[in-house]
Amino acid sequence: MRQISSVIIHSSATMPNMDIGYDEIYDWHVNGNNWRDIGYHYIIRRNGQVERGRSIKEMGAHTKGFNAFSIGICVVGGINKKGQADVNFTRAQWNMLDALTNELVLLYDLKIVKGHRDYANTKCPGFDVQSWWRNK
Repeated sequence: MRQISSVIIHSSATMPNMDIGYDEIYDWHVNGNNWRDIGYHYIIRRNGQVERGRSIKEMGAHTKGFNAFSIGICVVGGINKKGQADVNFTRAQWNMLDALTNELVLLYDLKIVKGHRDYANTKCPGFDVQSWWRNK
């Protein structure tokens, strides 16, 4: 098993009326980006349902330079009709993000929970993950 030290949270950068999941993101990553697999380990759909992506045993493809030691979670949504970052996640998504992150932190004894924006010049996932994690 690979060494895992962190969870990195992303948004799909889709509008709230787009209820996408594994199939669509897989298509974007594999057919659109020519990657060998979906980049995320988990996807949280609009209704809070979790879909598994790439195996946890495998390095993800979600945060350049930090994939080897992290688990990538993608929350569907994250932009508004103007294409700007927007924290438009559903209550079910917030609840599942909290539960899944807690489970992973305990299971792998993780010390770091951050957002994609903490590692790259992006607004993804649209909120300050470190503040959310500390203050929940």
